[in-house]
Amino acid sequence: MKILVGIKRVVDYNVRIRVKSDGSGVDTDGVKMSINPFDEIALEEALRIREAGLAEEVIVVSLGGNECQQQLRTGLAMGADRAIQVDTSENLQPLTIARTFLKVIEKEQPGLVLLGKQAIDGDNSQTAQMLAALWDRPQATFASGLNLSGDTATVVREVDAGLETIEVDLPAVVSVDLRLNEPRFVKLPDIMKAKRKPLDVISLGDLGVTSENDLEISHYTPPPARDKGHMVEDTAQLVAELKSRGLV
Repeated sequence: MKILVGIKRVVDYNVRIRVKSDGSGVDTDGVKMSINPFDEIALEEALRIREAGLAEEVIVVSLGGNECQQQLRTGLAMGADRAIQVDTSENLQPLTIARTFLKVIEKEQPGLVLLGKQAIDGDNSQTAQMLAALWDRPQATFASGLNLSGDTATVVREVDAGLETIEVDLPAVVSVDLRLNEPRFVKLPDIMKAKRKPLDVISLGDLGVTSENDLEISHYTPPPARDKGHMVEDTAQLVAELKSRGLV
């Protein structure tokens, strides 16, 4: 069985985000970029499934320009067998991304597709659900536990009320949450080996997908600065202050 894992190049989660002075976007000059943390967890789970003998090949896929090859090589260094870059310079919306993944799925015929539940830049949490609908296959989102048995997968989902366990038939789309696993560290010998692993480049047009970005972001602005805290002498003054602000 093949496992297809989608990964996205994003600003590293440890970096403080800065908005460009003209409000046209996020400043990425000289900023560390990395694999979206949720996608890294998805890749780690795919590798563990392969190491358990339940899959034969793990393929990482990313959409973007040549700069995303850095993250694909990192995925290969973690242990993925092959990488596919869908070359595009456009900032694609979730529906177009889902249609692109569907074309790759039709070519590769994976038994399982693993995605992060969301990307930390857009926070849309839509691609996995759209992909499952387009592919007409079962989906299990926000997974914090995953077990494969034959042609089925048992998934523990994190929902508002707690945990929910469901069973889906394979092939399926599973989006993963933070508590599923802890990704492994990449070692230098693995980085060297990754340079020899295959990385295929396919243009978005060759897949027959056209960008249909119906959403346009016209302006970015940083969140307003928080007011400094106000010190009070005792509980009575605290209650009075809260009442004056209409909070109690």
